[in-house]
Amino acid sequence: MNTHPNLLSVENSVLIVVDLQSRLSSAMPEPDGELMTVNAGKLVEAAGLLNIPVLVTEQYPKGLGPTDASVVERLPETAQVFEKTGFSCCAAKGFDQALQDSQRKQVILVGQETHVCVLQTALELLHEGYQVHVVMDAVCSRKTEHKHYALQRVQQQGATITNYESVLFEWLRNSAHPDFKRLSGFLR
Repeated sequence: MNTHPNLLSVENSVLIVVDLQSRLSSAMPEPDGELMTVNAGKLVEAAGLLNIPVLVTEQYPKGLGPTDASVVERLPETAQVFEKTGFSCCAAKGFDQALQDSQRKQVILVGQETHVCVLQTALELLHEGYQVHVVMDAVCSRKTEHKHYALQRVQQQGATITNYESVLFEWLRNSAHPDFKRLSGFLR
């Protein structure tokens, strides 16, 4: 049976963690900021278990600090981290090449801020021919309406707006998957 091309697959996915840095997260409204970090962490850990590449960006880490420790501790050893000062992840030196080297076309975006770095990354990746999935409960902006309109904008341009549970279930595809029991714990 042919599957719908918009369903995520383990073999074609790459997870991108956009600027999920503690200092920036502290400016996010609660509970949205905490939800973003928790759900992004679950996806990072699941990606590691399923051998899905993880790319991480850090916006001006000298000023905004490193990636949140709760996410770092879940990163697979193969994760690559890129520093940047440009807002799009594509502005980070080596990022585009790492994404190309993954040979995957389904990009899952988590992180902050939705209306700046996530939005600019999504638009540039769409332009480059990637299938972009923005995880609405794993992204955040300082103002809720900024997140709302950014999600609306990227959806109008062809991105898929999804949630972390849908991503996990699409990666697993079947309750008979050998990692289903372990990953089902992330769904609580």
